[in-house]
Amino acid sequence: MSSLSQMKIPPEAFAFPYRPACVLWVTGNDAATFLQGQFTNDLGSIVGGASVYGLWLDRKGRVIGDSWVTRAPDDSGFWIVSPSCGAEAISGHLGRHIIADEVEVTDETSAWAAIALAGEGTGAWLASEARPGFFFRGRRSAAETFEWILPAGDAAAALAATSAARTASFEDMERLRILSGIPAVPADIGASDLPNEGGLDADAISYSKGCYTGQEVMARIKALGRVRRTLVRVAGTGSRPALPAGLWQGERREGEVRSAVPDGSGFAGLALVSVASAASGSPFALEPAGAASVEICPKS
Repeated sequence: MSSLSQMKIPPEAFAFPYRPACVLWVTGNDAATFLQGQFTNDLGSIVGGASVYGLWLDRKGRVIGDSWVTRAPDDSGFWIVSPSCGAEAISGHLGRHIIADEVEVTDETSAWAAIALAGEGTGAWLASEARPGFFFRGRRSAAETFEWILPAGDAAAALAATSAARTASFEDMERLRILSGIPAVPADIGASDLPNEGGLDADAISYSKGCYTGQEVMARIKALGRVRRTLVRVAGTGSRPALPAGLWQGERREGEVRSAVPDGSGFAGLALVSVASAASGSPFALEPAGAASVEICPKS
């Protein structure tokens, strides 16, 4: 029987090499309590090597960025990693809230690379032996996905290690994500949006931890139980439109397509639309008083 160290990456898996948009290293005696007071999810119980997904919000509850926070195995600090939200936005947000805290935030983005892995068994393969950097469960598909974050100098060796898997493009990964109905930050939910509008509250927000920036707004929305807009999966005919693409019902703008990829003879996308139009299920046009060409997909 093969040992774990001889475990092969599943050949049906996808491997997508990329450069993360944000890799921050946070240290200092107050790092844990400071991050707990800014991050929407609970960091209080994570042990060394563990990761938590969550958001960074402004005081009005709008989304500044999303990331994973990983506690270093030796408890020497925390890694903040985001595949798509820029380091400047997140580090700037943190910097504005460091007052008397003993906290240092270092931008190390340029020194790191990443490989996204999608497919059953990829997590077991990553964990089967010691690997450079660290990894955590990703958000690119309803199925199993992982983000492997590694020093840029190890990227070539890591690519060789994953060469038996299928190489994926950015569009391939976007298709997996969109068809799974998973919002991306900031493409689908960004600086003018509330996390609840994209359903991010389910995975990214703790309602039982202490205060954090934007927490009062999140608690109010939870108590009221409603938002005015919601993110839905859509399918359209024809070529993928330039994004963001307005969605119209007659002369009334009801929302916009935020992300989209070609799919068959048309396109698949995620759109932020009014709750009323989502409930009606009526199709949309891509221009005022235009022919309906975009439909809301039923929830799977």
